[in-house]
Amino acid sequence: MTPDAGPGTPGAPVPAALDPDVPAEADAGVVPGEGHPREVGVGPWEGDWPTGEHWDPDLLRHGDRRNVADHYRYWSLEAIVADLDTRRHSFHVAIENWQHDLNIGTVVRTANAFNAAGVHIIGRRRWNRRGAMVTDRYLHVHHHPTVEDFIDWARSEGLTVLGIDIFPDSVPLETYRLPERCVLVFGQEGPGLSEEVHRAAEATLSIAQFGSTRSINAGVAAGIAMHAWVRRHVFGT
Repeated sequence: MTPDAGPGTPGAPVPAALDPDVPAEADAGVVPGEGHPREVGVGPWEGDWPTGEHWDPDLLRHGDRRNVADHYRYWSLEAIVADLDTRRHSFHVAIENWQHDLNIGTVVRTANAFNAAGVHIIGRRRWNRRGAMVTDRYLHVHHHPTVEDFIDWARSEGLTVLGIDIFPDSVPLETYRLPERCVLVFGQEGPGLSEEVHRAAEATLSIAQFGSTRSINAGVAAGIAMHAWVRRHVFGT
């Protein structure tokens, strides 16, 4: 059997969860909110085990119910992180955490989807991880107690600091030429970016809106901004 053949080939698979918002408990194969447990992922490996240090014996033996791409089925956590490290993108994501914003988990999960170089929590060290769906395990998450500490780090790394928010001097994200090496900074739901980050940023970028509300959800804004970077530097559009 070929380990990378995808679902249906290695082991006894069960249907993968189609709902992208299945919370972290899905790693145990249970989808909350339903009348019965629904298993996700693949079952125990059938046949001779594959060889290689990246395989996890426990997963091969018991099955892999994690929310991971098919290519990483049965891989150990450490092996997945090491592989992702070989192809991280060069943008970072930073989130201000002064009021324990529930959107932080969503931002972290999206940073994993776009394989950001790192995630930076500014302010409180503790943040609500539920929305991250355990994807923070596959990222490099850093903490900066103050905005000053964060800005010093970014400058030492030669990264352009870009805020994402609506200010009188904001420029449209849609027409801004995002640099390859940058850190996208997101504020909290409600108050948005702090004035300290606004002053320190090379530019603050706004996202075009066409409805009646003044702003969009912080988690949604993060996804739009990260995708804008991917379109420019991965797809060249």
